Amino acid sequence: MALLETNDWMVLNNIIYQINFLKDSVEMRENFLKQLLLIVDFDSANFFLTGSENPCVLKSMAGYHFEEKLGEEYLDCYEKLDYQRGLMFDGKGRVYRETDIMEDKKRTETDYYKQFYEPNGWHYSLHATLAFDKRSVGTLSLFRKKGKEDFSYKDVFVLEMLQDHLALRLNQDRNEHADTDTKHTVHECVELYGLTRREEMILRCLVDGLEADVICQNACITNNTLKKHILNIYKKLGIKNRVQMFKLVKEKEN
Repeated sequence: MALLETNDWMVLNNIIYQINFLKDSVEMRENFLKQLLLIVDFDSANFFLTGSENPCVLKSMAGYHFEEKLGEEYLDCYEKLDYQRGLMFDGKGRVYRETDIMEDKKRTETDYYKQFYEPNGWHYSLHATLAFDKRSVGTLSLFRKKGKEDFSYKDVFVLEMLQDHLALRLNQDRNEHADTDTKHTVHECVELYGLTRREEMILRCLVDGLEADVICQNACITNNTLKKHILNIYKKLGIKNRVQMFKLVKEKEN
């Protein structure tokens, strides 16, 4: 078992205190990553919540040196290419290095590594899947740049000491917001999130399942303009992709 120094235990205790003390979920997760740097070395990190209705949906990212655009790229990559998805959403809490599940040489040959790790200069990663009562509540990923050593067993041990505290906190947040985690009509989204008339029209088309070329034709806009509108809509709604959109927006106005 990895042994921590006295100062490491002090940092751990402070992190656990702040996991429970900070009220805002995003602030708590961002603060967690900053404090974690005191005892675990990493260059970038993301910390997602999972959907309350569909635990296989990632949402509400907090990050360290991990911009929103990069978060969207990550979501696109993991949905299409990530061979870890079976571990991320099976309702079991665990901490693992990516090299624990695949030989390093094989990792570098995967499309996931080439499309996500290489462009960002990363090589190694450490992950924590957070689960409560056999249900996924969040995921945490730490990344190291090329040239650094792999994450150590001590790093794994640190996250193992923290994962249950994080899972309990995220589950409490989910329960507190359960009553407000409901679907809205397109009209309600316009009122709640301040969508423009053009954004309202495009959102209706997306909810109706229309293809991009049809929406462009109806709105008399180019595909690039449509993509910009969709990104603005997603940003206002606080979502990342169409799957999350259907979890938030009703398909009928009733």
